[in-house]
Amino acid sequence: MRIKNNKEFTAEQIRDFVVRGMQEKKAQDIVIMNLRNVKNAICDYFVLCSGTSDTQIDAISTSIEEEVYKASQQDPWHKEGKLNREWILLDYVDVVVHVFKKDRREFYDLEQLWGDAEIHSVADSDLIEAS
Repeated sequence: MRIKNNKEFTAEQIRDFVVRGMQEKKAQDIVIMNLRNVKNAICDYFVLCSGTSDTQIDAISTSIEEEVYKASQQDPWHKEGKLNREWILLDYVDVVVHVFKKDRREFYDLEQLWGDAEIHSVADSDLIEAS
């Protein structure tokens, strides 16, 4: 992980920055998948959300990048899908973010695919406050 002011950020902190970025652009169906107890998992958390249009998908992913950078000075290690804007992936190493257009999310059904994960739905009332 990169360091800001000699402080390392935990996966939980990055996860919360991501959720805050999603909430800023009114992402729908935000889900946190804890993969720590899943054998052969590629990261600690998946954070998923849906948007209603390619414009909103793009705005959500941009908001996530801005929130994470503002809080931690970290850019995604890798990103995909910005051109087609149906499924944008932002990889923060310990936290992998999936921003879906609703129909793509239903088609790929990551919640079912990673069914051994502990899944937490973030209600609109579960606002993640800035730290």
